[in-house]
Amino acid sequence: MFYVKNVPTWERMLRVIGGLALALWGFLALGGLWGTVAALSAAGLVLSGLFGFCPACAMVGRTLDKARK
Repeated sequence: MFYVKNVPTWERMLRVIGGLALALWGFLALGGLWGTVAALSAAGLVLSGLFGFCPACAMVGRTLDKARK
């Protein structure tokens, strides 16, 4: 891949679960425009959890211990 994973496994699981919960809440509780906004932001959480790479974490220099050399 072209990137180095910078999110640990336990945080990846939390991001996926939290993102799915946020998307569900956005569609069921909010609905309309704000529900769509919440669901789209949740998609970012889910994708960073699935791929193991967070661009914001990369900007501040976060790496995993095994990725350091």
